[in-house]
Amino acid sequence: MIIRLVITVLIIAALVLVTWHDIHNFKVYNYEVKTDKIKGDMTFVLLADLHGYTYGPRNERLIKAIDDIKPDAILCAGDMMNATKEKGVVHIEEGEHVLKELASRYPVFTANGNHEKKLKKYNKEFGNIYERYRESLKRAGVVYLENESALFPGKNIRVSGLELELEYFRKFVKRQMEPELLNDKLGEIKDKDRDVFQILIAHNPQYFKEYADWGADLTVSGHVHGGIIRLPLLGGVISPAMALFPKYDGGRYRHDGKTMILSRGLGTHTIHVRLFNPAEISVIKIKGV
Repeated sequence: MIIRLVITVLIIAALVLVTWHDIHNFKVYNYEVKTDKIKGDMTFVLLADLHGYTYGPRNERLIKAIDDIKPDAILCAGDMMNATKEKGVVHIEEGEHVLKELASRYPVFTANGNHEKKLKKYNKEFGNIYERYRESLKRAGVVYLENESALFPGKNIRVSGLELELEYFRKFVKRQMEPELLNDKLGEIKDKDRDVFQILIAHNPQYFKEYADWGADLTVSGHVHGGIIRLPLLGGVISPAMALFPKYDGGRYRHDGKTMILSRGLGTHTIHVRLFNPAEISVIKIKGV
């Protein structure tokens, strides 16, 4: 009996230590995507789901790690803050600081997650906090994509940012995506434009097939937080939509020759747990001809 109790206590202590480590630390994951649509190589850093978290004062650890990578550009898949009030205040400053600091030395492309979308939609509750956040980033040079696209200077690359309505993030039941939704929001990719390498920033990875069918050569996503708890062989345990063992939890996925890189995220929200699931900085090396 005593031996069982000691073993149980040791296991619980070990799990607590791993959880503490995974909440307070991040890991750099490297991915490679090959294409014949661009010449030479490009290195992108993907950030997602910071949720206002800090790695050292003003996120110095996070920013230094990105500087050490020396990327050509930054892609941000949203949810850099929480759309909640703490003592009547929405805290956007940490995510805002990270993107503005990075924009001072790299091209930065960002799109909205469901938390930015919530701030934007419920302006009676949150006031003009979303507009202040967006305009502050734009003034700092961030390319802010709300169902818009931008060409990467000097490269045959187009970056598009998809903003979905909040019903596409509802819990328990996945909403089906209408066949023409992406064309309506982002425009149809014509045959003459298919030689351009298309990057799509889309926060919700559930619709990867639809993104690929639309024409995204590379989709970058977040939202799932790696499944919060990761188990050997089984992967992530639960998604923000309360789906057990989600199909997409983190890493690289392929469909019909297209690729999705799904970040495990940098912070936590609601369920403040990470177990066998450290936060992620994604390094995406696009290998051209």
